[in-house]
Amino acid sequence: MNWVAGVDGCKAGWIAAFCDAGFKNPPVIKVFREFASILKDDLTPSIIAVDMPIGLPDWIEGRGRGPEDAARAVLGRRRGSVFSIPSRAAVYAVDRPVVGMGDIAISHAAACGLARATSTLKAGFSRQAFMILPKIREIDRLLQAAPQHRHRIREIHPEVAFWSMNHGRPLRFGKKHPAGEMERIALLRTQGLAEAWMLPAPPKGARRDDQIDALAALVVARHIAAGRGKPFPDPPGRDSHGLPIAIWSFVPDRSAPQESPMPDQPVPRPMIEAAAERIAGHARTTPVMRLGTGAFGSRADVSLKLECLQHAGSFKTRGAFNNLLSLDVPAAGVAAASGGNHGAAVAYAAGKRGVKATIFVPEISPPAKIEAIRRFGAEVRIGGAQYDDAQAACDKFVAETGALKIHPFSAKETVAGQGTLGREWQSQEPDLDTVLVAVGGGGLISGIAAWFSGTHVKVVGVEPEGSRALQAALEAKAPVTVTVASVAADSLGARNVGQLVYDVCEGAVDHVALVPDTAITQAQKVLWRDFRLAVEPGGAAALGALLCGAYKPKPGERLGVLVCGANVDLSRLQEVAG
Repeated sequence: MNWVAGVDGCKAGWIAAFCDAGFKNPPVIKVFREFASILKDDLTPSIIAVDMPIGLPDWIEGRGRGPEDAARAVLGRRRGSVFSIPSRAAVYAVDRPVVGMGDIAISHAAACGLARATSTLKAGFSRQAFMILPKIREIDRLLQAAPQHRHRIREIHPEVAFWSMNHGRPLRFGKKHPAGEMERIALLRTQGLAEAWMLPAPPKGARRDDQIDALAALVVARHIAAGRGKPFPDPPGRDSHGLPIAIWSFVPDRSAPQESPMPDQPVPRPMIEAAAERIAGHARTTPVMRLGTGAFGSRADVSLKLECLQHAGSFKTRGAFNNLLSLDVPAAGVAAASGGNHGAAVAYAAGKRGVKATIFVPEISPPAKIEAIRRFGAEVRIGGAQYDDAQAACDKFVAETGALKIHPFSAKETVAGQGTLGREWQSQEPDLDTVLVAVGGGGLISGIAAWFSGTHVKVVGVEPEGSRALQAALEAKAPVTVTVASVAADSLGARNVGQLVYDVCEGAVDHVALVPDTAITQAQKVLWRDFRLAVEPGGAAALGALLCGAYKPKPGERLGVLVCGANVDLSRLQEVAG
């Protein structure tokens, strides 16, 4: 069998993806401490494509080697991913002791000085490039000592590989962005790699993005083995040691479909799929309670989605975990402004991940929610009278400390995390016609609407009459600021949904139903009396729309009602329930 391999550097050394050239079987992923071990592996690949510079000029013209300049020309805004590689003397300088410093290796600044002395420009090279110099030397020494392998080992760059897979179009997102990962996975699928092959975690010592880059290199290796390789520049040059100097990719198939693998929606389904994979095992799969036709005196076939049973008492745990698992968390930890539920969710997720969390709450936050945030291990700070004041205090803290801000709704990572609820709901109730979803800042309904967009399922928002930020935005065709006065203001009290929520919901949300506070408290009472579900006002609002007739279903309509928040003051619930 003819095997090929794609290789990328990783913390433990090198991660290699081996596969037969026909991609008939799943890739074999291995980590090697030394690059030479890949050549000795039992799979003996005929072509090894590696994301590492090969061939070092003695003198540099322009910003770096010719392959880097040729690659940047096709990458659009992703051109910054291509490091400038210095001359041979600068690459090998790290091996030389510094005068007066014993055996200490040369510094980045000193290496840049040597690079400037052997180039036409007065610039150095980045620290990122400096960190990979040992791996560059490792391959360079190998190919000098064993020239018979020069035809097997080809330099690639993942962004150029994905550019070829994307029919000569640059990618839109960075590889560490959740949408960027899904964009790359979608492109790898177009090359014959099944999505299931890409889901397993990478071996110890390598990261997820290392594995994806190795798979991109594997695709290029397959094309080179089939005679479709394309070098940048064309033809490739050679250095003074006879090593080829070129970044290899392949000629895109112009006869294949030209559609982009990622839709233009702000939060596309693949992003939600990725979030679901990411938070699996961290967020609960919450149950559905099927009540049948005629429940609550309606003409619909009603079921309740009990997200109130989620960790930390609300759906917000999904978005919190997706943020923490998809973004780099600095030493200062994470910070959030919250009326209560978002803060509790961030505190819970941060505690499970061993991350410091600082939560800013307004004075109007219920004591039960503040107590929950503290119980989950976060530091609570009172950030002013209203939510906007808490958000301003949070923003100041983030600017001063460098903490990662986790926004409750104006972030794609948050919306995608909440969208996993819609995905889960559909898997449990595949025949739904309509879902009723309470709306505060709009992160929840955005995620659910993004998931159901393009399907037959109608998504209806539910807002209190005294807190109608989404309805006002849809009417004005842009986000607008509203006044807030409602029994559910602590969770459904956003004054403005923001541009992201509006962009997702405009065209994806059928309409918004407004409910009076009396209907919300009545729904709380019914949920406690009939089902022994202790639900806060915001969590009961969607049912309130059905009870008061703000939403009137058709006979036999399959109606899903979301019950989404359980952080209720029990003494207040006792008053409501009578």
